[in-house]
Amino acid sequence: MKVSELERDAITELANIAVGRAASSLRQIVGYEVLLTVPSVDILSRDAAATIIAKPGNRALVAICQDFDGPISGRALLIFPEANSLELVRAIIGRDMPLEDVMDLEDAALLETGNIILNSYVATIANILKRGLNMSLPSVLRGDGKMLFGDPAVEESLVLFLYINFEISKKAIKGYLALLMDLPSLEALKILVNEYLSLAENK
Repeated sequence: MKVSELERDAITELANIAVGRAASSLRQIVGYEVLLTVPSVDILSRDAAATIIAKPGNRALVAICQDFDGPISGRALLIFPEANSLELVRAIIGRDMPLEDVMDLEDAALLETGNIILNSYVATIANILKRGLNMSLPSVLRGDGKMLFGDPAVEESLVLFLYINFEISKKAIKGYLALLMDLPSLEALKILVNEYLSLAENK
């Protein structure tokens, strides 16, 4: 599916607004400065997205995922290399906590963090595009890229793939945010983005 530069810029702008609001929501929970930015956005095949996140050192991955449905449907994933996920949990629940205690609380902290970021991200985009979406409860997945993007329920699917820079408590954490959608949902997203661009031009 082709996306024009204007459409890509608009999606990147929406993504940055959405993750900025997600960072604000997370900041209120953890009490630390939280910075989230989206330097680039791509639309990729599932195999291409899996290859990118399977870089050397990224074989063991942790993802928080939530399904969404409405005018556009799919699955939202917040993905970190496993080592980064522990750093994230430590930043959230306290750096002085012993590693074994951090690991015991890891899933609960990841679920809360992912729920805040994914809900805020998807809801903000839906609100900007003036549409409503329903979100499922979050779950934690572990595995490689092919497992994370290999949803058998979505056959003709592509990945709206966002590189994110995540900084919490002055700790830089690299990750990815991905929306796994079928072609009709991505086409619907393109239509909504172009409606958004038309409204912006007419203001």
